[in-house]
Order: sequence, then structure tokens, then C-alpha cells
Amino acid sequence: MSDSERESDSEGRTLSELAKRRGFFFPSNGVYGGVAGFYTYGPEGAALKRHLEDAWRDRFTVKEGNQEIEAPTIMPEAVFEASGHLDGFDDMLVECADCGESHRADHLIEDNTGIEDAEALPIQEVEELIREHELVCPSCGAALAGEPVEEFNLMFETTIGPGSGQQGYMRPETAQGIFVEFPQLAEYARNQLPFGVTQIGPAYRNEISPRKGVIRVREFTQAELEQFVNPERDEPDLSRVSDVEVTLYPIENQREEGREYLTTTIGEAVEEGTIASEWVAYYLGIAQEWYERVGVDMDRFRFRQHLPGERAHYASDCWDAESELGGDWVEIAGFAYRGDYDLSKHADHADEEFTVFEQYDEPITTERATVDPDMSYLGPEFGGTAGEIADALETLAERDRAAFGGETVAVEVAGESHEIPIEKTGFSIEEVTESGEHVTPHVVEPSFGVGRTLYTLLAHAYREDEVDGEERSYLSLAPEMAPTTVGVFPLMDRDGLGERARRLASDLRESGLEVAYDDSGNIGRRYRRQDEVGTPFCVTVDYETAESETVTVRDRDSTAQVRVPITELSDVLAALRDGGRAFGSLVDEYEELSVGPENAPE
Repeated sequence: MSDSERESDSEGRTLSELAKRRGFFFPSNGVYGGVAGFYTYGPEGAALKRHLEDAWRDRFTVKEGNQEIEAPTIMPEAVFEASGHLDGFDDMLVECADCGESHRADHLIEDNTGIEDAEALPIQEVEELIREHELVCPSCGAALAGEPVEEFNLMFETTIGPGSGQQGYMRPETAQGIFVEFPQLAEYARNQLPFGVTQIGPAYRNEISPRKGVIRVREFTQAELEQFVNPERDEPDLSRVSDVEVTLYPIENQREEGREYLTTTIGEAVEEGTIASEWVAYYLGIAQEWYERVGVDMDRFRFRQHLPGERAHYASDCWDAESELGGDWVEIAGFAYRGDYDLSKHADHADEEFTVFEQYDEPITTERATVDPDMSYLGPEFGGTAGEIADALETLAERDRAAFGGETVAVEVAGESHEIPIEKTGFSIEEVTESGEHVTPHVVEPSFGVGRTLYTLLAHAYREDEVDGEERSYLSLAPEMAPTTVGVFPLMDRDGLGERARRLASDLRESGLEVAYDDSGNIGRRYRRQDEVGTPFCVTVDYETAESETVTVRDRDSTAQVRVPITELSDVLAALRDGGRAFGSLVDEYEELSVGPENAPE
């Protein structure tokens, strides 16, 4: 095992143990043996996840002025036939002949060789690499050389309705729920581009080999934005993010061994052509600021450009946000310019227009070539191909009106050329006044993995130190993200301290704060429990409270403590949570304790 693998395993075990012990997340259905790839978020994890989703919604829906929808998680087969998921949503599977376990072939190569991005390799090359590196089954150790590598579709099938019903699938991404409703959503946007639609919700992928806790699972939460734009006119306001500094890993740097990352600004990256799409660049800048806000360690974060072989066929440019976890780089978001692929596909398959009518400032008069074929001639003359010939004439008139300048015009149908007299085509040039045009919007998509981001926050926030000669582990979560904002304790549950502390906890909850009350055990142990789940502040009711109507407020990271009047407490805590104040400002304003309740005997 390499050093990076040992580091990854160590961090993974530490976080998994913490997550299960303190109620962040744990494998589901354990009483029945569990099923790989499904996790339950406990009380702390559900709260952290909710805060993360709220922060994403605040930035990408509210502040960007976008709409939000909630679409069904099960959709009919026709949706995924149109989107291409039925034919192209596959991973590479290799099955062990000895134990019957299935494994994802590209992951076996990446985990056991120095090769990266094996997902982009053709199946034949993957089979050769398994043979060349003598890879074995991780479950039983049997050789996998010679075993076929096959494509495995990742969608969960289901039946809609009783009996044989209608074939359906659990959505593998939230995006299709937005695309199929585009005609209705465009009406809500008053048919004015650009506009964006967001959605936060579950998606499902029948992963071959789920692993690494909530990093690769079969049910997960996505937060996606589909930005619809007119490619000929709409541009983002790059000035808002032009000075945002980012760490990029473009294609050129990935191909040349030893090349460092590129540290630059969004504005410079666009100007130099490193990021081709201004819209993608805009959302990289917005995302960079948002990741900093929620507490991702920027020294363990980068944007990596997709190599041509791994880029989705519909994407002209695509970048991933990646975080470093235990020595490995893990994708936590993707940013793609999808063009008009999605809307055009659904328009081809559905009896609906997936366009926006954009009105001109003033009507435009143009000449248009049209045909009105004489079917009484074409039918007897060409029989069953007459309709196709009429369609070919219409297409030719739109493309090359000069072809109709002679006595006959030639069109090709099914590889055979046909000569049509001009007078039988009904060719003419007409003046047409147009008040606008139908535009098929292009789509820019920032897509965030909520579970992977949550795991990143835990990994990047985990700390170990020593307080009063005692080892301590804690989560240095951003106050806005922390599952609980404040822990409230009585120094001891007697002499009325417990009753006063419970009343205070209730008052703080009424003011909108998330509060944990604890009167169990030594005050130091209670602090440690809250530190370990990332609670940024703790309030202690002690004997001085009755005299001065003040309580101690303790900072998680520094363990510094100050006395704050109860009448000001809820406002102070709310400001600390929302980023309006830093704890250091309290030290300047209120009495700092050199020996606080954390060290006081009970």
C-alpha cells in the first residue's frame, strides 16, 4: 500500500468512526445486514446537509435571481431515450469468475497502477491493462486477466403502474427534470433569455462497486443549475468575478509531467483562453467564493479541466471542482457548457417546441425561397418516394436557391438523383416580414454533489490539539454550516442553575438559533462533545449569572471565553453565526475570562 493510500485509509477511518459515533452518517439498514451504497444521515449530518443546501440555494438560486423547481425522481423511459441515458450511461464492469463479485474495471486500474482517468479508455485497452498489470479480484484474490470487460447501464429500472405497466427509471441526475419541463418553465420566465432554473434533490445510480463512504453511493443528492442562454447575445457579467483568484489544472498541465497548477484570476483565465466559455468561467468564480464561504480548505481545492476522452459528448468545455481527501483528488462539482444538445434532443422526441420566441426591436423584411411541389405530378412520376422528394426540394430551396435557376432541378433521395422540372416544384421568392425568431437556448450547467461536499467539509474541518494537557479532536466548521450553533450548559444541575439554563436554551431557540442543551457529566466533557460535532459556541450558566445577568460564551477553536449580558446574547450569537461578527471582537467588548467554567471544578 502506498503512502497516499495509507493516508486516505487513515482519514477515511477517522471520519467514518466520528460520523457514526456522533450521528453524521452511517450505513443504512444495518439490522438487516445493510446494502452497499446507501447511507442514512443522522441528526448532526441531516442538519449539516440542510445548512449546506440552504447556503447553495441562497447563492445559486436567490442571489442569481433564478427559479427553483422540484421534479419527480421517477420518469418514463421516453425521457431517457431522448436524453441518451439508455444507450450511453454506462460504466465498465468486470466480474470475477471465482467468487462472482463485480468490480468497476477502470477503478481497479486507477487503484493499482499509476494510470489516472482510466474511465476515458476504450474497453479493449482496459482489458489489456488488467492483463498487463496482473490485476486480481479485491474480494478473493483471483486473477482477472482474460475476464471480459462489459458496459453496465447505471440506471435503476422500475415499473410505473400495476402489472406490466409503463417502463420507467429512477433519475440518474436532476437535470432531466428541468429539461423536459422547459416549455412550461420558459413561460414562467416570460420567454425572456437568459434565465436559470435550479433543483436540489436525490438522484440514483446503480454503482458497480460503491466505496469511500458517502463519496460513491447509489443514492445521493445533487444541487444543479441549468442556465438557459442565447449563444449569439447573452453574456455573463464577468466583472463580478474577474478578480477572483482560482487554482486551475488545465489540459496542458495534466499532459506534461511535472507541470504545476495554474494560479490565476478568472479574468486572466478568460483573456488567455484557458477557460473557453465565459459562462463556465463566471460560475467557476461564483463557486470559488461559495466554497470558501462554506468552509472548504482552499489549499486542498482546485478546478480541473476534463481531458477530451472523458468529456461528455454534448459538452464543448467542462471543468470539475475537486477537493483533496486523504491524498486523493475527488470531484465534488462539474461545470459544463452543454450547448443545445438537451433541448434539441427532447424537441426531436417530444411533440413540443423547446424554443423561446425572441422579438426583434423592429420587424425585419427578408426574401425567402419557398416551394409548393405539384404532388399530382410527383405522385404518379415517383410513386412512394414522392413525399421524400418534396421534402428534399424544400430543404434545397432553403439552402441553395440558385439551384432552381435552370429548367430542371436535381435532388438526391436514398442515394438516387431525381430531375424535377422547375414548373412542377412551385418555386418562388417571397417577401416575408418577421417580428422575431425562435431560438433554441444553449445550456450552462453547474452541478454540485451535496454528499461529497459535506464529506469535504468534515475532512477539511477536522482538527486535533491539546487543551489543559488533554487531547482534543474537533470540527472547525464555519458557524453558518455547523449542525448546532450553540450548546447551553448549567455549570451544575443544582441550585437553580439547571432550570435557568433550560429556560435560556428555550429562549435562544425561540430567537431562531439551533441549540443543544446538556447537563450530563463534567463541564469539560460537555465542551468536548460539542467540539467534536463542530458546535462553534457554548454558553454556560454559572453562579455569577444570578448576580450579573451575564453568561460565559466560549469559542470552539480558541477555547477563549467572555461574559456577555443575557439581554444581548441572542443578537451576539446570531451575528457570530451569520458572519457579521468575529469572536475576537467580543474579547475587545466584553470581559474575557482567564479561567473559565471549562477549567472550574464542579
